[in-house]
Amino acid sequence: MQNKGFVKVFAVLLTLVCLFYLSFSFVTQHYNSKAAEYAGGDTAKESAYLDSLSTQKVWLGYTLKQCREMEISLGLDLKGGMNVVLELNVADVIRSLSNNNQDENFNKALDLAYAHQATSQKDFIDLFAEEYKKLDSGARLSAIFSTFELKDKITPQSSDAQVVSVLKQELQSAIDNSFNVLRTRIDRFGVVSPNIQRLETAGRILVELPGVKEPERVRKLLQGSANLEFWETYKLPEIYQQLVAADNVLATILSKEASTDSVATDNVEKIADAADANVSEADSLLAELGQDNKETEANQSMEEFAKQHPLFALLQISQYNGQLSPGSTVGIAHAKDMDKISEYLNMKQVKEVLPRNLALKWGVKAIDDKEQFYELYALKVTNRDGSPALGGDVVTDANADFMQQAGRSEQMVNMVMNAEGSKAWARLTKENIGRQIAIVLDEMVYSAPNVNDEITGGRSQITGHFTPEEAKDLANVLKSGKMAASVHIVQEDVVGPSLGQEAINAGVISFVLALVLLMIYMCAFYGLVPGLIADGALVLNIFFTMGILASFQAVLTLPGIAGMVLTLGMAVDANVLIYERTKEELRAGKSLGKAIADGYGNAFSAIFDSNLTSIITGIVLFYFGTGPIRGFATTMIIGLFASFLTAVFLTRIVYEALLAKDKLKNVTFTTSITKDLLTNPKINFLGARKVGYLIPAGIIVLGAISMMTIGLNNGIDFTGGRNYVIRFDQEVKTDDVRNMLDAQLDGSVSVIQIGTADQVRVSTNYKIEDNDPSVDQEIETKLFEGVKSLLPAGTTLDQFTGTYIQSSQKVGPSMADDIKNAAFLAVIFAMICMAAYILLRFRDVSFSVGAFASVATTTLCIISFYTLLWKVLPFSMEVDQTFIAAILTIIGYSINDTVVVFDRIRETITLYPKRDRYQVINDALNSTLCRTFNTSLTTLVVVLCIFILGGSTIRSFTFAILLGIIVGTYSTLFVATPIAYELQKKKINKKAAAEKAGK
Repeated sequence: MQNKGFVKVFAVLLTLVCLFYLSFSFVTQHYNSKAAEYAGGDTAKESAYLDSLSTQKVWLGYTLKQCREMEISLGLDLKGGMNVVLELNVADVIRSLSNNNQDENFNKALDLAYAHQATSQKDFIDLFAEEYKKLDSGARLSAIFSTFELKDKITPQSSDAQVVSVLKQELQSAIDNSFNVLRTRIDRFGVVSPNIQRLETAGRILVELPGVKEPERVRKLLQGSANLEFWETYKLPEIYQQLVAADNVLATILSKEASTDSVATDNVEKIADAADANVSEADSLLAELGQDNKETEANQSMEEFAKQHPLFALLQISQYNGQLSPGSTVGIAHAKDMDKISEYLNMKQVKEVLPRNLALKWGVKAIDDKEQFYELYALKVTNRDGSPALGGDVVTDANADFMQQAGRSEQMVNMVMNAEGSKAWARLTKENIGRQIAIVLDEMVYSAPNVNDEITGGRSQITGHFTPEEAKDLANVLKSGKMAASVHIVQEDVVGPSLGQEAINAGVISFVLALVLLMIYMCAFYGLVPGLIADGALVLNIFFTMGILASFQAVLTLPGIAGMVLTLGMAVDANVLIYERTKEELRAGKSLGKAIADGYGNAFSAIFDSNLTSIITGIVLFYFGTGPIRGFATTMIIGLFASFLTAVFLTRIVYEALLAKDKLKNVTFTTSITKDLLTNPKINFLGARKVGYLIPAGIIVLGAISMMTIGLNNGIDFTGGRNYVIRFDQEVKTDDVRNMLDAQLDGSVSVIQIGTADQVRVSTNYKIEDNDPSVDQEIETKLFEGVKSLLPAGTTLDQFTGTYIQSSQKVGPSMADDIKNAAFLAVIFAMICMAAYILLRFRDVSFSVGAFASVATTTLCIISFYTLLWKVLPFSMEVDQTFIAAILTIIGYSINDTVVVFDRIRETITLYPKRDRYQVINDALNSTLCRTFNTSLTTLVVVLCIFILGGSTIRSFTFAILLGIIVGTYSTLFVATPIAYELQKKKINKKAAAEKAGK
């Protein structure tokens, strides 16, 4: 084998890389186990333990936090949690940029663009511009958008293309800001390893929150409006005495709680009087707070200090050289203490001793590298209604820039306001010279710049030792003030932890069983030594796949595990091809070493082609799919690369090493069971081609009739709606549950059994077009009221949603249309790609047409089976994203088989160009029949393991693949190859006729 040294070096380096990345998963698992052991079942204690270690270096110079980021994470379907796709209302952004222009054509164009977006791949703004032009060909967009706020970017003379470009920039700013706001909210929510990313569709953002147990709180958090505000501030010395009084009040309250085990009931006036009496202690307390820690510990224990000063034990007052800091920063606190401090400061008795117009808000970012400490700011409420000094809607533009100062450049943010804002800003800055003005978004302080002079003209520069990223974030925050755009959930999946654990168990069991059965099969079919070498390649394949997944920080989902198991079946295909070709060479009388070398050489092109076609399918899946489907595609693509390396190259190195040491005596690649199996079959496949055409044609016709009468069982991915998986304490009948819920949900409900008899899935499109966050809670209440009689007496709504609802899913109508269109395009594109590749590879249109006919037949037959059987079989057979993933997988798989046969036909034609084509093709089909049988059977066994043990959530997916293996194999034998023969026969006859005529 050429380049053996390169393969060895590459394999060693890949092994080291995989070991490096997989090591992080073992490290985090070790510390998770230690935390669980330390906490003894207390989740809060466990989280606190892990948080305390998060910034410590625990492995190869990496902190525990970094290790957790680099481990293989479990997807929501395995871990439980919440997956949400949010959509920014792009039409609202455009309206706000036009100053809510009331032009009839403008608003009609927006509505039309919104309606057409579901069926178009074009950008929304491009669609809007096209519709506006259709309504009035002579109109110019600049007439709508040459507003005061955009005067520096759009003039009445601007072309439509220039306006569209500006609108796209402004929309991107709105999306960036929404993204930043959501990221900040999620960070505050305290979710471990959250994932937030922008999607290709403009305005859509994906949020994954593992382990979330309060979906209603998350919905409110993610969909709540974020308002930009400018606030006046207090200086710390102005409120320090009242903070001391608040600290004393807290000490009194907490000491009484400790002694009576109940909340203190003394009236507020007495507490306030006690606090006033102690205000004189402020200076001595400040001195005490400023002492060195050792001196403090010498005077009194920290525990005693915390009893006397509960607020200041958690909040370190801002000081500079032993004096109170002159700014608006009250103090600094550890992240874990922030909630407790907020709780203290919001107590009624504490509020009584603080200034009524004082608002205390936290800074948005940590002030230290370890991201542990945050600042608390003192804001001043200057309006009677509690509103800020100035609203953010007056900001028309903001951008990050840098200025040269004292020979160095410093990041800054330029801010521009409208005419109304300019006047208010001039007054505000004039009244606050020497003080700070806080910029607040979403109740968090993003910046608090100091005012040096009155700022007129509406243009300001904000500096503050920003990094480039911080300056850009602040600019986006400031620009958010003019974006009157709502964000709503268009897709949602919630998976309970118990369902996630079941999915893990099901996935692992199916994976292990499939691996064991494959290993036994290879040894039983090809002998102990060849079987063990192939099994070793399978184990290495798994190792490399997991290592590469870890290097990508990929998320492992249940479809991902299914993809890995399916890849095992496909990986065996390469070994089967090699072994079958080796057996042929041995039967031809070659020596073992020569037979193995020729077996690898002759099988290479078929292996390469079959793997590449599957990889093309995986790429199509990844491009058009979302979420778990992408996980499946990623795992499959990586697994196929790994199988090519292990099966084609590494196993050959092993064989060459064993041959060199004369360790392969009596190896025949057969066993007593398989010695004469399909050794020299003489089946006339082409003779049966007409019957072969009729069977799939009959299935497709029956399917077409069923489609017109029964239809397909479309999932909510394609129709929009909500799914709820509910598990009861006893077996229930689906008809009973449906009857109970019909009245509650206006009859728009279907109920099917999922997995076991005590578990059902309720599907409904009730109020699916209503984006009000309260609708989700309303439907959960209706579900609870409907099935209450099936629940134990005394069950509350919270118990029902937290314990009995195992998972929920929501897909909005617009999202459903996008998914449906993407699915249709994916299938068509994959089929065209397969046909194009076959044409490119074999340079014969007959092979390309045959391959296309084969995958089309396979696809249509599976769709026909689904429309014929979905009301008969005892499991869900929905047509949704996972079904489309199965169809695409089948397209790739069936092409594998077809490519192997075509490769043999091409090889035989090259060797015997004048041999009768009928005989050539029949011989090719017969000579590859053992390989076809083995590959189909091994893959069938693997998929059958997933189908039986992989859990109810992917049963429909695996059933489609099971059908695809059977139908795809049939199509190769009786559709693809016969059609290729028919076309080649016509070509040969035409050529013969032309030659005869020429004579």
